[in-house]
Amino acid sequence: MPLPVAVAVTLQLLLAATFLIVPIAAWITGGSAQRAAEAEIVRQGRPPAILAQHGIRFKEQAWEFALALGIAGCLTALALLNLAANGTGRILSWIIEPVVLLGVGFVTAGQVFATRYTEAAFRKSGDHTVRNIDVRAVIAAANTGFPSWLRPLVLARFPLTTLGSLLVIILLATPAAGAYFR
Repeated sequence: MPLPVAVAVTLQLLLAATFLIVPIAAWITGGSAQRAAEAEIVRQGRPPAILAQHGIRFKEQAWEFALALGIAGCLTALALLNLAANGTGRILSWIIEPVVLLGVGFVTAGQVFATRYTEAAFRKSGDHTVRNIDVRAVIAAANTGFPSWLRPLVLARFPLTTLGSLLVIILLATPAAGAYFR
């Protein structure tokens, strides 16, 4: 197997793994993170429902969990097809990886920059009770509910989603990859 294909397959499998591990961890520990964030909101003198009113939640919903597992399954299938020198995997990678790059990249950016996005949303809010919330303290409190290794994994998933997807597209277009898929 040529190096460009091996690297592309590895990137696809690494990204798939993050879409398996992160949602499972968030599913299991998201309730603790939500309670910690709500406790911080109460400590700041506001009702805990204010988070839900502004769409801030740390517990994974069933559809989010299923979507993440679907992404993991799709990336794994692509990697296995590419590993087997199946040309369909290469073509589908060229179609699906740009969707991952843009769509999933946007979602993962929201996770990586959660504090900044939440601060900006609260500043722009017409609700004056949220403008002075210490968002960093709320996010820090929520993070205590998650395993310590989860945040670094979320941070690693962002470049795998963006740069990794772009690299997969490029690597599968190399002449060495073309010869492998013939």
